[in-house]
Formats: sequence, structure tokens, C-alpha cells
Amino acid sequence: MPKMKTKSAAKKRFSFTANGHVKAGNAGKRHGMIKRTAKFVRDAAGTMILCDSDEKIVKKYMPYNR
Repeated sequence: MPKMKTKSAAKKRFSFTANGHVKAGNAGKRHGMIKRTAKFVRDAAGTMILCDSDEKIVKKYMPYNR
């Protein structure tokens, strides 16, 4: 059985916590900040933990990073 490949896009966008959850950056902060509220920009700073259903999808893309 050959090795599975890690998706390069997933490698750049996601990382794992010590407990095995998936960390990702918040969406919606690339451009158009002038139309966003200050509260939205504050809340979208940093990273977030993905929900369980999204976590399953990401873990398929990164078979060896757990």
C-alpha cells in the first residue's frame, strides 16, 4: 500500500492542538475591512477550533499530522 499524500493547501491552513482538534484562522479578514464592524474584526482575530464535522474533513486531508 503506498503512502497517502497530505494536501498542501490543508498543510498551510490548518494545524492541530495537543488534544487532536483542528485550529484554523477565522474567515472574512482578507479585504473589505472598512465595511465590517469593529466587533467583527476583533472577534475574527487569531485562530479558532473547527467544529466536529469540519474536523473530520480536514483530518482526511492530513493523514500523518495527528
